[in-house]
Amino acid sequence: MSAINGGISFWYATDGLPTPREPLSGDAGADVVIVGGGYTGLWTAYYLKKAAPFLDIAVLESRFCGYGASGRNGGWLYNGIAGRDRYAALHGRDSAVRLQEAMNDTVDEVVRVAAAESIDADIHQGGVLEVAYTPAQLARLRAFHAAETAFGEKDRLLLGARETAERIRVAGAVGSTWTPHGARVHPVKLVKGLASVVEALGVRVYESTPVTEIRPGHAVTPYGTVRALYVLRCTEGFTASLKGQRRAWLPMNSSMIATEPLGPEVWEAIGWAGRETLGDMAHAYMYAQRTADDRIALGGRGVPYRFGSRTDNDGRTQEATVTALREILVRFFPQLAGVAISHAWSGVLGVPRDWCASVALDRTTGLGWAGGYVGSGVATANLAARTLRDLVRRDSGEGETDLTTLPWVGHRVRMWEPEPLRWLGVRGMYAAYRGADRRELARARATTDPVATLANRVAGRR
Repeated sequence: MSAINGGISFWYATDGLPTPREPLSGDAGADVVIVGGGYTGLWTAYYLKKAAPFLDIAVLESRFCGYGASGRNGGWLYNGIAGRDRYAALHGRDSAVRLQEAMNDTVDEVVRVAAAESIDADIHQGGVLEVAYTPAQLARLRAFHAAETAFGEKDRLLLGARETAERIRVAGAVGSTWTPHGARVHPVKLVKGLASVVEALGVRVYESTPVTEIRPGHAVTPYGTVRALYVLRCTEGFTASLKGQRRAWLPMNSSMIATEPLGPEVWEAIGWAGRETLGDMAHAYMYAQRTADDRIALGGRGVPYRFGSRTDNDGRTQEATVTALREILVRFFPQLAGVAISHAWSGVLGVPRDWCASVALDRTTGLGWAGGYVGSGVATANLAARTLRDLVRRDSGEGETDLTTLPWVGHRVRMWEPEPLRWLGVRGMYAAYRGADRRELARARATTDPVATLANRVAGRR
C-alpha cells in the first residue's frame, strides 16, 4: 500500500477539504483586518469580537482557513512556549514564570472554548509524555524536568523505565517526564470549527485572497485593499511571502506520516491507553499522537528548510523524509515494522532568529503581529490571540492586563541572514543534530554530543 503524499495533510483526508469562501471583491474598510486564517488569526477574531461585538473585523486568507500549519501540525495542544529561558534572562525569572503559568492555563482555555462553542476536535487531555532512550537523552530529560518544575510545574512527574512502559512501551526507553498540561487534538476539526464560529459571530472571512503587502492602515491584495485602524499579521511560516518580510521569520519545514488504523492486539502490545502526546529528547526530535481512529501520526524535521524561504506544494514530501520518519516509528515500536503508512505530508512553521515567540502592537501605526512559535503554536496561538485582543483594547483606553505585561510582548529580533547563508546555516544545523543523535545512540555516554552544543550556540537557541 503506497502512502498518499501531500494533499495538504492526513487531517484533511479524514475530515475533507472545506467549502471555499468567497474572495475579497474590491477595496473595503474595517476596524480590524487580520492577515492569516490559521489558529492565530481566527482566535484573534474570536476574542476581539467577543470582547467588542461592535467591531467590524475582516480576516484575509491566501488559500483557505487552516491551509498552513494550523491544518498540518501534530495535534499537540501543550504548554511549551519558544523562548521562555531567553525571556527569563532578559526580564527576570518571575516574569518568565508568569508566561509559563499563562501557557499552562491556555491548554484548559482551548478545551473550554471548544466545549462552549460545540467544536468537536477529538480533544483528549492525556498530557504530554517525553521519553529518553540513551544515557545522554536521560541526562537532558532530567535537566529539562528540573527546569520545568523550577518554572512552577509542580504537577509534572519524572518517571523511570518501568513507569514509562506502563504508559507507552517505547523500545529501550530508560525514563520520561510527563505533564498534565497537554492534550491531543484533531487540528483540522479545530480550525474548521473555529472558522465557522467566527463567521457566526459576524466576522467577514475572505479566502483565496493573498495579502502581498502590509503597511499602516492597509492590507494590500490583488483583489483590492482593505483599510483598517489595526492591521494584524498572523501569517507564521508564510510571513516571508509578504513584501519586506523575506528574512523576518524563517519557514522551517516539518513533516509527518500517519499509519493505517492499528488493531486492538497492536495497542495491547504498545500500551498508550492514556493517549498522551509523545515526544523525545533527541536533538532532531520527534512528536506523535494516537489518533481518535487508532492510528499513529508521527512527525519530525525531514528536510528542514528550502532555499529562498520557499514553502512546499500542498504538503508534498520527499520520499527520503517519509523513509526516515518510518525508521523513527519502527525504532520506537519495532512491532510496527510491517505496518503500512497511509499518509505523508509537510508544512512550515515560523522561526525567528533568536527562536523566541512574540506578540506586539505598534500604537503609532496600528500594525500588530503574533507568531514565531517554533513548532509550539497549537496552544501558543490562543495565548497570542488573547494578548492581541488586550493590546488593541489597551490602545482604545482599556488599560494594561496580565497578558499585556508578559515578557514576550513587544519583543523584536534581528533579521535572518541573506541567502545562501540562511540555507547553509539551517541545513548544516540539522545535519549536526542528526549526526549528534547517531553518535549518542552508538556511544551510550551520559553527556550531550559537543557538536549539538556548538550547533545550539551558533543558531542562537537556548
